[in-house]
Amino acid sequence: MFQRATLPIRRRLDRAGIFLSGACAIHCVLSILLVSGLGLGGEFLLAPEFHRVGLLLATVIAAVAIGWGALRHRMAMPFVIAMTGLTFMGGALAVPHGYKEAVLTIIGVALVSLGHVLNLRHVHSPACKERCGD
Repeated sequence: MFQRATLPIRRRLDRAGIFLSGACAIHCVLSILLVSGLGLGGEFLLAPEFHRVGLLLATVIAAVAIGWGALRHRMAMPFVIAMTGLTFMGGALAVPHGYKEAVLTIIGVALVSLGHVLNLRHVHSPACKERCGD
């Protein structure tokens, strides 16, 4: 009963992780375009706090949703892919603002998003319904 009650929460967290990853990628691209092309919003859009908060949110959501899925389903791939993505995102904090940071961040959020997608796909798979009862 508890397992069935928690399934919608896990799905929502995975969907939130996918949405936030997409929003982060859009933020990176638009920030570069707006700041370099128009000279607008540099102090706000490129603020280190913005990126630290994003990394914190991504880490918490990935830890709960993907970690929960890894423990429940004994599937390492979504977890490993998402953690690799978080590593890229963390590495982006260590380089100066600019294209290097954007490239590392976009690679990172793509991998985190892929981890969430794989987690969701497994929940909907026949193997999960058979083995996990979800």
